Amino acid sequence: MKTKTFIVATLALLMATACQGQNNKSSNNQSNMSKSIVIFFSHAGDNYSVGNIKVGNTKIVADYISEITGADQFEIVTHKYDGMAYTPLIELAKAEANRGELPPYEGTAPDLSQYDTVYIGGPVWWGTYPQVMFTLFKDINLDGKTVIPFTTHEGSGLASCVSDVKKAFPKANVTSQFSIYGHEVRSGKAKVEKWLKGLGH
Repeated sequence: MKTKTFIVATLALLMATACQGQNNKSSNNQSNMSKSIVIFFSHAGDNYSVGNIKVGNTKIVADYISEITGADQFEIVTHKYDGMAYTPLIELAKAEANRGELPPYEGTAPDLSQYDTVYIGGPVWWGTYPQVMFTLFKDINLDGKTVIPFTTHEGSGLASCVSDVKKAFPKANVTSQFSIYGHEVRSGKAKVEKWLKGLGH
């Protein structure tokens, strides 16, 4: 009986040790997983092709990315454009771009030290991202990080957004860009999933 008890105790100890080792391995794998964040600007209100919307097109895409990948979010917020109709908004965007204006955003820039991958998204306004995004770009450091630009648009595609991101962050790895029509985003989750699956998510 003593021998049998010893064998049972030994087996229990071995099983506990194996489980602990597996838990430690799982914990280590989790700690080694890269962290990602979606930085984006999105404009609600009057939008071309979709009319007056409560949630901006880019916000919807950012939410898809976070849902699928688990990425955190930082939304660039300004109230400068609130309540503007589409035509005067685009005229203002054109003037800002021509002047190189950098409108202020609310709050403070995020601490990105813990992130390896940064998604950057916004609508295309006059050939590139809205100028308020470039205000934030001056306040963050993406050296050595993987940066993935995306846009919502109504025919501009990526425009010059990718080249402008590369110019703003010359020491980042800018790759795997994506664009989607604004009028498609509400039924376009599958397109976002396909893109992210191609990135390994």
